[in-house]
Formats: sequence, structure tokens, C-alpha cells
Amino acid sequence: MATPEPAFSLGIEEEYLLVDRDSLDLAPAPPGLMEKCAARLEGQFSPEFLECQVEIGTKVCADVNEARDDLRHLRSTVAEVAGEFNLAPIAASCHPFSDWRDQHHTKKDRYNALRDDLAGVVRRLLICGCHVHVGIDDKNRRIDLMNQLRYFLPHLLALSCSSPFWQGEDTGLSCYRLTVFDNLPRTGLPPKLDGWGEFERSVAALVELDLIEDASKIWWDMRPSATYPTIESRICDVAPRLETTLTIAALIQSLTRMLWRLSQKNQRWRLYDNFLISENRWRAQRYGMRQGMIDFGAHAIIPFEQAVEDIIELVAEDAGILGCLREVEHARAIVQTGNSADSQRAVFTDAIEAGDSTHEALQAVVRHLIEEFHADL
Repeated sequence: MATPEPAFSLGIEEEYLLVDRDSLDLAPAPPGLMEKCAARLEGQFSPEFLECQVEIGTKVCADVNEARDDLRHLRSTVAEVAGEFNLAPIAASCHPFSDWRDQHHTKKDRYNALRDDLAGVVRRLLICGCHVHVGIDDKNRRIDLMNQLRYFLPHLLALSCSSPFWQGEDTGLSCYRLTVFDNLPRTGLPPKLDGWGEFERSVAALVELDLIEDASKIWWDMRPSATYPTIESRICDVAPRLETTLTIAALIQSLTRMLWRLSQKNQRWRLYDNFLISENRWRAQRYGMRQGMIDFGAHAIIPFEQAVEDIIELVAEDAGILGCLREVEHARAIVQTGNSADSQRAVFTDAIEAGDSTHEALQAVVRHLIEEFHADL
């Protein structure tokens, strides 16, 4: 008897930074902004760890077109309300020049506990990410698919990189965010798990020792959601442009269905050790799309463009069924034009060559990020 097909529903969470429209520096949310956004977005908006951060989340979406409509509404509303306070949101994983030492955490019990528990590590957490949920009802299938999806996490990261600058310096990395986040416990690639039972027992061991409250404190690059019947991909930088986010979500959704489809033929993706996958993770973090990816089956480093073509070919059937082939194929355009880290560096270089100071050039990058946020709305 055929296994019922999972819903493969989509949910997207994004974190944004708030900047002052005049100085372009980070700005804490003033009284009234959070309350107004929360009232207009009805449970889809919340403050984040730092006062200069906010988070939004789509509803459960049947497909990427539904996700586009909801995410556009969320982004537009946050931008509109922020504008009333002379602020603007940017969807970049690190602010180009602001100092984490100047930021203050949100005064809520949850965030106070994080501050006390994680000390100096969490005070540097001036970073934003993007999380994509794909609905899979069966718990053991969630784990099985997650084990296979690990292989593709570095490719998704490379497309999303938006954090080349940190505290006014070019870090040389395309994704500096992970160097900050990886200092937290229970981060990095998820381990290979034998099933839901192993995951549940592992979490229970930490809960029983009063080290964590629940699975929401497992911060792997991909995890079974602690709240929803989903696989939650967490590795990506937040993307300045709406359409980039939707491409990444469509790829995750399509890859998940592709692996499920293989399982219906008693086939699966080869499982590689995290030791090997971590090499591609580092390549994505350091170089983005510029230096290619290791194809472990071919025992070769292939151009990232080829890696993307291989993935599109793998998931084309599934993307067609899910109604997101156009978004999946948009990955080619991202490869051609570069990810956000590439475009931020180009803006910075152009400003320097035009005679701007370093700080003025970094301000130009922030202006570019504001424009990118509004580009697809």
C-alpha cells in the first residue's frame, strides 16, 4: 500500500534589523513600534533578543505563491510601521558597521534567561537568520529526510550569504553570521539520527538534567521543529530580497519532496559524515558561491553553477508538482548576479572608488540593503 504523500507545506521565519534612516546605524525599537506591528500582524510578529531586532513568521502556506503573498504583506507592514518612526528594516544577517557592545537585549524573561545562561557569547548575537519549515507529519520520516537533507545545507547557505561585514570591517567571509552563532552550544550540522526515538531520548537527557527546557534550545542548522510537525532549516542568512528567500524556500521544499519520492522507490540519498559535509559548509561560509563545492560522489570540486544545475535537475519534477519550478530556476539568476555578500562588497568598492571614506562607503551599503528590502514588495 502506497504511503500517503506528506503535505510539504511551507512556513518562513525572518529576522530583521532596524536602522535609523538618517545615521543608518542600528536603532532600538522606540515605544509603540512593537505594539503597532504586533497589532497589525496578529501573532506573526515578535521582538527578538536585541532591541534593534524583530522577527516575522508566515502562516502555514500550501505553496510558494501563498508564501509570497504572506511574506510580502509582513515585510511591507514592518517597513511601513518602522517608517513612521524614521526607521527602516534591513534583511541582512549582520549590520555592516554597528558595534554589538552598543546594543541592549530585550527585557523579557526568555531573553534575560538567555543572557544569564550564555553570558558573553550571547551578547555578541547581533545576527539575523532565515528559517524555512516544511510540513512532514510522520516523526520518523522527518528524521530520515533530515539525515539526507544535511548534504544540501551548504549549497543553500551559499545562495543566501548576506553577512560579509562585521563592526566596520570586511571579514573576508561571505557569511560571518555563523562564526558568531557557532559559539553557542548545540549548533552546527545535525548529527545522523537513527530515528525519532533517538532524538527524543537525547533531548530528554538534557531536559532531565535541567540544562534546557525543551527541544527549542537545540539550535542545529536543521532540526525537527519543537513546535510544529516540520523539518526546520536554519542554516541560511536572511536575504535582503524577497524573491531570494522564496527561491531558497522552494529549493528546500523541492529537495524534501525529491528525497521522499526516492523513498517510494526504496531509494535514498547517500549519507555522508558531518566531517565531510562540514568542508562544504566552510566553503560556503568563506567563499559563498565563488569557489565551488565538493561533489563527494565525483570526488571533485565542481563550480557552484554546476552544483546548482545538478540540484535543479534533481528536483525539477518535484518543483513542477509543487508549483515552484520558476522559483527553483531563479537560483540560476542568483548565481549569475551573485549573492548579497557579493553585491554588498560591490557597493562598498564603488563608493570607495568614488572617493567616499570607509564609513561613508559602509553607509552606502546600508542604503543598498534598505532598497533591496523594498525591491520585491
